[in-house]
Amino acid sequence: MTTSLAETLNWEKRVVEFSIQDVVKAASEVIVPLGPISRFAARSPWAGLEQQSFEQIARRLKNISDLELFPDDSILQMARNQGEIDVNFLEEGLQQWLERHSFGLPRTATEAFCRAALTQELPAHDLTALPEVKRLAKKLKGFKFHLKARPSVKTLSQRFGPIDGEWALVELNRHMIKWCKLFLDESQAVWPMPIREEGFYSAWQQMATLDPALTKKKRSQIKNLPKEADRALTEALSQLGIAYSERQEYLEAHLLALPGWAGMMQWRSQQNIQERSLLTDYLAVRISMELVFLKPYLPLPEQGTEGEVQLETLISAWLHWGNLSINQWYRLPAAEQGARLNLAWQFDKITRNRLWLEAWEKTYENQLKEKFVSTKQRTSVQKKALMAQFVFCIDVRSEPFRRKLEQIDGFETFGTAGFFNLDIETCKLDHPHSHPSLPIISKPQFKVREYLPESQYQAFHERTEAVQSLSGTFKQMKHNLPASLLLPEVSGPWLSIQTLARTFLPRSTGSTFRKILESWIKKPDVKLTLDRMEHTSTELPVGFTEGEKVQYAEQALKMMGLTDHFAPFVVICGHGSRSVNNPYAASLDCGACGGASSAFNARVLAELCNLSHVRQALDERGISIPKDTVFAAAEHITSLDELNWIYLPQLSEQAEQAYKQIQAVLPKVSEEVNAERISKLPNFKNTFKHPKAEAERLSEDWSEVRPEWGLARNAAFVIGERSLTKDCNLEGRVFLHNYNWKKDKNGSLLAGIIAGPGTVCQWINLQYYASTVAPHYYGSGNKVTQTVTAGIGVMQGNASDLLSGLPWQSVMQSDQQAYHAPLRLLVVIQAPTEYVERLLNHDRAFRQKVQNGWLRLASIDPEGNWKSWS
Repeated sequence: MTTSLAETLNWEKRVVEFSIQDVVKAASEVIVPLGPISRFAARSPWAGLEQQSFEQIARRLKNISDLELFPDDSILQMARNQGEIDVNFLEEGLQQWLERHSFGLPRTATEAFCRAALTQELPAHDLTALPEVKRLAKKLKGFKFHLKARPSVKTLSQRFGPIDGEWALVELNRHMIKWCKLFLDESQAVWPMPIREEGFYSAWQQMATLDPALTKKKRSQIKNLPKEADRALTEALSQLGIAYSERQEYLEAHLLALPGWAGMMQWRSQQNIQERSLLTDYLAVRISMELVFLKPYLPLPEQGTEGEVQLETLISAWLHWGNLSINQWYRLPAAEQGARLNLAWQFDKITRNRLWLEAWEKTYENQLKEKFVSTKQRTSVQKKALMAQFVFCIDVRSEPFRRKLEQIDGFETFGTAGFFNLDIETCKLDHPHSHPSLPIISKPQFKVREYLPESQYQAFHERTEAVQSLSGTFKQMKHNLPASLLLPEVSGPWLSIQTLARTFLPRSTGSTFRKILESWIKKPDVKLTLDRMEHTSTELPVGFTEGEKVQYAEQALKMMGLTDHFAPFVVICGHGSRSVNNPYAASLDCGACGGASSAFNARVLAELCNLSHVRQALDERGISIPKDTVFAAAEHITSLDELNWIYLPQLSEQAEQAYKQIQAVLPKVSEEVNAERISKLPNFKNTFKHPKAEAERLSEDWSEVRPEWGLARNAAFVIGERSLTKDCNLEGRVFLHNYNWKKDKNGSLLAGIIAGPGTVCQWINLQYYASTVAPHYYGSGNKVTQTVTAGIGVMQGNASDLLSGLPWQSVMQSDQQAYHAPLRLLVVIQAPTEYVERLLNHDRAFRQKVQNGWLRLASIDPEGNWKSWS
């Protein structure tokens, strides 16, 4: 049987597609998907790299992108000065490191050198520039000291010099940013990029031939590139001389050059099956342009896999920290010279900063342990019968509010994941779009809508349509050239008044505008589609079946640990935030749920738990809710520290008394929490007289760059009974999830907490960590100079990467001082040791995170013994 030429070519094409797609997929692990900023969700920048240790990734990114993943000296020194690092833990870490290494030197010499390198500052002058140091280094280069420089894979454009007056990498990035903005634009461009529906590579190839920023020769070369992205990528790599064995690392280096734009392409590829090859398109465009720019200069010198060891740096280290003069160096035997150089090479800046960070983390762990021990010694006595129970999100901002509430007799609080285990997509009344209301690591299974009877809906719809029409007209006029010339004349007087009012009277102006809008719209009390409705096969089911109602209510109650001893009044508290003129407003809502407030979920759960047939079914499953117990829903506004009621059904007599008591104490609780929270903001330090009024001003002032701290300084995730932490002031730094191991015989609840909320907390923690230690790369810079671009994210200026992390104001106290403490998350589990061992044995991903240093783990057994697993 013979094979035709066409069949052979098609087979070869499929092999190319298969192989290059595999390489692209493997390379994409170095970045993470980046969604639009309006749906901000916390992501660990290193979520795909946890099969390697934290230190390995730190070294790898240092080599590729010159990134420092461990806190720098200034952050560590500040922590030490504030008493946050116990140097005894530093010494302990040093001794453990020395036990694992052998250098052929006396222990006293190695200890003295390492201890000096850890505790003494760098030399005031650059010792590597001294002539005698350079002479000694030149002489030593003739010896073989077995010092292997760590591999550094860089792109050709990173290693090449100027092209047409610009460095190759700068020029390549400039063009990539321009085309990414045009292709990904969602709202800002008046004239959108043509033929986007054909894909990024195809649209770029056709449009770039008309780009006046390129020479005629380069435009011609782009026109003659292959029409298929995968083939173009493969051919470009071949012509650049990239060996097959190096292609994955080469693509990784290109993705890390602009991780924001690449991450947005990756996110888009996951949202739409028609765009599943978008990341391949991105790399095809980028590397094809690299080929066009560098073609006249090919072949370039081969890229070595090992760089040269800088002997001058190692010699200088011994001169400064080892008190070893040049003359003494010359008198040392060759073997000892090699041993000393090897010690300085191994005990480098990354190793030193790792030891400092671990000492900081152990100090915090020890301080937390002492708080829990002192709490255990105190016995809390409930003086009054239980009146109300509050269920809050595990968000660290809930901790101060819960602590203040529990100081009132008869109140009890619980912590659970803020979406309350409801895998739903929500759609508010008369809103054109629905929104997943759950962590981004999960997908919605149901849709819940707000609705009104037709008799009430029509009038409401007409009012909202009028507001939307006015807003839409204003936006359309801005994007229409003739109309935009008239717009300032029409809107100027009104907008000028609004500007002055918001500038000089932000608090009262914001409140007034909101009340005017609410009084005009007059949104009635809406109902929810909790009952299953007919739906097409292409949509999510709307509402729940009777069995699903019971299943979700039971699941939520078990996860939060509220299955008995119900109070007469149970309040499910979602959470959100409020700020003005803030591109990062969504990041202050639920950091896990793409900027969605969890108030909607709170109402859904409260209504499910009030249904009589649901309670009857729960009773058959061992969860007996008293008839007089009523569930309500509220929203915890974290920027104001207040509770807003969003669902208040008819109350029983006891629930009514509890509600009145809550209303009476809430103003005082809010005032105290605001005073504690605002005092931590820069430039306040207890100088304000009215905390509540100041909180309202911060949330309404459109010039305010820091309406609240968000989740800054988060450091631990405690999974256990509230009695463990109730009397502790955890300073708003701890995620708190209720858990009772006695009700979890098979460990399924603990496994679910670790896999879901545990992963989310780790992502939040590492995003704050990354934005602090590498703000220029993983953060988003100063809010004041940010530019919202393409309706999807922010840039610095008009030609930067799409910035994926948190702004400077979310993690820094000042230019010189970090507010967020970059500690890797400490997970504390209150359970018997065998529960933790079972978890580590069954959850390979979690065990890998612990072993590779992506988080820390501790446990407290029933006798109160603390065990560190990290």
